[in-house]
Amino acid sequence: MFEQLGLIGCGLMGGSFALALKRAGLVKRVVGYSKSPSTTERARQMGVIDVEAPSALLAVSGADIVLLAVPVSATEATFKAIRHLVGPNTLIMDVGSTKRDVVDAARRVLRDNLGAFVPAHPITGKEVSGVEHADADLYTGKQVILTPIERTFTAQLQKASDVWTALGCHVTKMSPQAHDAAYAAVSHLPHLIAFALINGIVDQEHGKDYLPLAGPGFRDFTRIAASDPKMWRDILMANREELLAQSKIFQETLKSLEQLISSGSGDVLETLIEKASLTRANWRISSQKSHK
Repeated sequence: MFEQLGLIGCGLMGGSFALALKRAGLVKRVVGYSKSPSTTERARQMGVIDVEAPSALLAVSGADIVLLAVPVSATEATFKAIRHLVGPNTLIMDVGSTKRDVVDAARRVLRDNLGAFVPAHPITGKEVSGVEHADADLYTGKQVILTPIERTFTAQLQKASDVWTALGCHVTKMSPQAHDAAYAAVSHLPHLIAFALINGIVDQEHGKDYLPLAGPGFRDFTRIAASDPKMWRDILMANREELLAQSKIFQETLKSLEQLISSGSGDVLETLIEKASLTRANWRISSQKSHK
């Protein structure tokens, strides 16, 4: 059990982590800080945190576990704000969707205490943000990617793995570089496409008339377009190199399909659709198996 969680960012992700930690009996006290005092106050009223801290530094004071649940663009500034109270025995984690930029920020700021930081990416979330939507079950059954580096302390890495496992998560480890390449393909590019699709429709002359005609397929495909704009701006910019590489591959694949349609090559088109259909069906089955 941890004595105190220093929670920096009392929104959906941070608030849900605090609630899950409390429910599991893994922490005695939660001290929280958010940039918006009203958010911190609301978090205390909801029982997400026990004490409101007036600064990120004071949220970390006395904490043996710290979670940074802030936009990835705010990571370095947050590290700078707390570094004077970070010790080698503190477990520090984040929940950012990109990892190389977060690790680079930690290298620049934490220096001798870099080993206390275990970068983490829980594969979960909601289209809504804010502490009002915090949910103790948000992480249950979900995958969490840890991206340790060469200087990460073995003891801290084990603690991080144990914490997420205790919350019902499936823990995977990979390098920050491998993480960002993979999630550019399976998360960041899909969001980019969803944003582009919605904007492409509504910017047409009659586009707004098309939306009421859409059905479940459109709803499911575009669900992620309702995600938090500021958060996704940061993610897409932070992982721009890997994202643009994946976007180029997607555009080439899309162009190939367009050429088949243009030339009337229905049989070849059907073969490629079948390939995609089978891949998607098998992914769903193997994904469920991997979580047993």
